[in-house]
Amino acid sequence: MKKYLNILKQCRIFSSIGEEDLLRMLTCFGAKIETFDKKYTIFAEGTQAKYMGILLSGEAQTVQFDYYGNKSILSNIAPGEMFAEAFACAAVDSLPVAVIATEQSDVMFVPCDHILHTCNNQCGFHQQLIYNLVKELAEKTIRFHQKVEVTGKRTTREKLLTYLSLESKRAQSTVVEIPFDRQELADYLEVDRSGLSAEISKLKKEGLIDCKKNRFELL
Repeated sequence: MKKYLNILKQCRIFSSIGEEDLLRMLTCFGAKIETFDKKYTIFAEGTQAKYMGILLSGEAQTVQFDYYGNKSILSNIAPGEMFAEAFACAAVDSLPVAVIATEQSDVMFVPCDHILHTCNNQCGFHQQLIYNLVKELAEKTIRFHQKVEVTGKRTTREKLLTYLSLESKRAQSTVVEIPFDRQELADYLEVDRSGLSAEISKLKKEGLIDCKKNRFELL
């Protein structure tokens, strides 16, 4: 656990919790760490949700597949971020999404039932943890609605410009670096990759955007 202490302190669910309390709490919860190779499924769609995950190293994505196997990227997960906590807190019998490692990753699993039910010790840091969890769930709900706003647009052009506009506002800059390559961006926007590439070229010619790889500038 101590090996990943710096990363764990970056996780917002552990905000305002001291190092000693954090280590003691994770031991009490029975948290465990596992390593996953690139493209390995961390959480499979359709399985029961018991644990929330915290990415300690590497990179992962929350994805969803339709009946025909088409992939939609719901979110990108970086070290220090947690995932599947909403489903684990709700104890859903069948996960509607999958979480896949996009590079070799270390993941901590924490049983959510231990988080939601305080023990007899009535530790102050446990109450802080629950407060942090509720706040994180609320913020993720807002981000989910932003994705719905993006994918709800009719055309690839509208989806791309809406996404870049939201990212620009969040970064408070006209220049943004997105966490996706072209195929992943197409999967996130739920559009065809070739159509997306064509639309990016058109927007560049029109002088509305400039881009290089995953770096975009709104002009």
